[in-house]
Amino acid sequence: MELRQIRYFQCVARELSFTKAARLLHIAQPPLSRQIKMLEEELGVEVFERLGRGIQLTEAGRYFLDQTEKMTLRLEETINATRRIGQNDRMWFGVGFVPSTLYGHMPALIRQLREMNNQVEIGLVEMTTLQQFDALKSGRIDIGVGRILLKDEEIERLVLTDEPLALALPIRHPLAHRRSVKISDILNEPLILYPARPRPSYADHVLNLFKQKGHSPVVAQEVNELQTAIGLVTAGIGVSIVPESVRRLHREDVVYIDLDESGFTSPIMLSWRKNDQSAFLKEVIALFRQTTI
Repeated sequence: MELRQIRYFQCVARELSFTKAARLLHIAQPPLSRQIKMLEEELGVEVFERLGRGIQLTEAGRYFLDQTEKMTLRLEETINATRRIGQNDRMWFGVGFVPSTLYGHMPALIRQLREMNNQVEIGLVEMTTLQQFDALKSGRIDIGVGRILLKDEEIERLVLTDEPLALALPIRHPLAHRRSVKISDILNEPLILYPARPRPSYADHVLNLFKQKGHSPVVAQEVNELQTAIGLVTAGIGVSIVPESVRRLHREDVVYIDLDESGFTSPIMLSWRKNDQSAFLKEVIALFRQTTI
C-alpha cells in the first residue's frame, strides 16, 4: 500500500466524489478510480459504497479515514520537524502532560523550560500517560509527565513525587465537615472516575488502590475530564478521588477532604526515550530532578 493511495482515498472521502477529488488532485478520474480499487483489493474490504451516481463511505471506510488521518498528521509533524532540524532552525522539544499536573508546580517548570534555550521551541501536548508512551516511541514528544505506573523497555521513567489523594465532595454532603475520612467511610458513596478512556489510566490506578485494601467501590459514572468529574460532584451525582493539588481549583460548591489511608497516593512520573542522547534532554531531566513537582 502506497502513501499516495492513502492520500487519494482521503481526498475522495472528504469530497465524496471521484470527479471533484480528481480535479483537486490534478489527475484524471479513471487512474484515481483504479488506485482506489487497488487499495480496496489490498485491504480486502470496500471503503466506498456506490449509490447511483454518488458514493458514501462504508463503516470500514469511515474507520480507515479516521485512522489514516491521524497517521498522516503525525507524518506531517515528523516531516516539518525534520526540516527544521536539517535547516538548523529552532529545535522543537515536545512535552506531553496529564492535565492534573498543572495544578501543582508544573507551570513553573514549563516557564523554566522555555527560558533554558532560546533556540528550543517547547511544544505542549495534553495526553494521558498511555498516549505519552506511544508519542514518545513515535518521536512526537520528547518527555512525558504522567501519573500511572506503566513499564516499557523503550521508555525510561523517574518518579518526581508521590502526591497524596483527596476526596472531592459537594458542599452539602454529610461528610463535608470532616477534616479527613477513611476509605471505609465512603464505600457506599457513588464514585465518579476519570478518565473513561483510553485505558489503563488514572481511573485504573484509583480502582487498584481500593482493590489493594480489599474493597470494590460503587462506580456511578466514568467521564473523560477532571473538570467534568468535579462538575458532577457539585451536581450530587457522587464523589471523586482527585490529586491533592486539585484543591487549588477553587469552587464554592466543592469541598476537598484528606484521605486518612496509607498508600492512597498518585505518583507523578517523568518519561523519556531510553535511546535519546540529546544534550538538551539531559538538561531537562536534571532540571526535573532538582525541582519538587
